[in-house]
Amino acid sequence: MAVDRERVAALIRELLEAIGEDPDRPGLKATPGRVADAYAEFFGGVGQDASTPLANTISIAHGPAPETSPSGAVMLRDIQFRSVCEHHLLPFRGKAHIAYLPGDHVVGLGALPKVVDILASRPQVQERLGEQIADAIADALDARGVLVVLDASHGCVTMRGDRQHDASTVTIAARGELASAAARAELIALIGAGRE
Repeated sequence: MAVDRERVAALIRELLEAIGEDPDRPGLKATPGRVADAYAEFFGGVGQDASTPLANTISIAHGPAPETSPSGAVMLRDIQFRSVCEHHLLPFRGKAHIAYLPGDHVVGLGALPKVVDILASRPQVQERLGEQIADAIADALDARGVLVVLDASHGCVTMRGDRQHDASTVTIAARGELASAAARAELIALIGAGRE
């Protein structure tokens, strides 16, 4: 379902009035439309199937000789994402790190950020977002294991209340052979490798 821009703009106009502002003053006159456009982008993942980018796989076991068997993990670090917390409708943003142990197939690396973007582009909580990313990859690929680590800064922590400007939240979601802490330790170390 696409965002109803007209309805969002009308509601933002009403919100501006509710906080005591004049939505017709020059600085705010175009704000309802701008917010509607932003919300169309922020919530564009609502109703989208996150597994769609994972539909085209590449066989690593079969192809040009010699044939091979998958062994190690595939990891993509530092996938930037942004979302909107469903509790306060404030933004949170950070980096996703995804690793999976392939079965016979891998997916093009560009598909992984698309999965993150679809699932982040809806009202979310970080804990669910990581689980949904892991499930989408585990369900769509024949992966032997999946690991998703999200590190994000939340507007509800940095901009309100005690305003912990430097605080970030780290969540881990794991499936299959990477479900145990021992199995994912090497991958977690690789996420931080080479950083200062």
